[in-house]
Amino acid sequence: MLKLFAITGFVLIFTAPNVFAQQKGPQGPSPIFATKVILKDFADTVEALGTTRSNEMVVITSDVSEKVTAIHFEEGQDVKKGDLLITLAKAEENAGLRAAQAELSEAQSAFNRAEDLQKDQAISKATLDERLAALRQARAAVSAISARLEDLVITAPFDGVAGIREVSIGALIQPSDKITTVDDISKIKVDFDVPSIFLPTLEAGLAFTGTVEAYGNREFTGEVQTVNTQVDPITRMIKVRGIITNDDKALKPGLLMKINLVKNDRKALIIPEEALIKRASKNFVYVVQDNEAKKQAIETEIQIGSRRAGDVEVISGLNEGDLIVAHGALKLRDGAEIAINAIEEGDMPLSELLEQAAQNKAQIENQNDGVDKD
Repeated sequence: MLKLFAITGFVLIFTAPNVFAQQKGPQGPSPIFATKVILKDFADTVEALGTTRSNEMVVITSDVSEKVTAIHFEEGQDVKKGDLLITLAKAEENAGLRAAQAELSEAQSAFNRAEDLQKDQAISKATLDERLAALRQARAAVSAISARLEDLVITAPFDGVAGIREVSIGALIQPSDKITTVDDISKIKVDFDVPSIFLPTLEAGLAFTGTVEAYGNREFTGEVQTVNTQVDPITRMIKVRGIITNDDKALKPGLLMKINLVKNDRKALIIPEEALIKRASKNFVYVVQDNEAKKQAIETEIQIGSRRAGDVEVISGLNEGDLIVAHGALKLRDGAEIAINAIEEGDMPLSELLEQAAQNKAQIENQNDGVDKD
């Protein structure tokens, strides 16, 4: 008696009570698992390893030696360009600025008086020029002190995230001392090396996906930003820089990322890799055909293209929707009679399929036991 059971992604067909022995005896049909040839999106990929980098990154330091008087940011805080980060002691410079401004005011007044007197020929042109030179010198002194004051106020150079603070209030810092970092991680750059054989396919805008160990199977999508102008003469590799949008700031600089460059997008006929039988330079699959009241496995030669994570592209020899043997092909011969245990319609692992098949077999036996007792 034929019994059908539905499992997500599969249609299981049992001829009770044994799932795997459809017919007793050595001449019975061979049990197999089948799958359909499908048409889906496919692309060639180039694998590489890359390192993530900030879109922009700067180490904040001081240009002068001075004490820290105020800290205006928190570690990990989002900052905008121009936001105040650190204030250094500037009492001396402020006093100097006030003095210079007073001198500038006096020089301006002296020049104005001299200019009025020179109009009436009361003073010589040389005296007016001296007053003008003094005015310009006073202005320069104010500008110089103002510039020193700017060095004592440290701001964010661009929008980003402030890093760990390396100084405290009251600390005397030197020009080489690290205060903190500011990273723009709204986008992440990824630098990776690609064999130069792929150079003709590398161009700005080429899509890629990346994964990092910290986020498991999560894929980050990006595109090639720059292809280096030089190939390494020793390794024959070329450096490529990609860019990934990082709106949720999940990615951080310094991560190792596995890159899959995607090229030549197309629709392709796809079969599982385990269905493929290779003999010398030729490739075959077993196509399931109905012959009167039985099913047979017909050996069929195919031409294959690229491979990707367990999938094989079929260029010729099969059509969309053809039913082929996915598991159990190694024990078959051309024209062998077969019995289909399951038709795979998804990505369920074989071990899980077998486990569920065994569970359904147990259910059938329990049902039959109940019928016998009645």
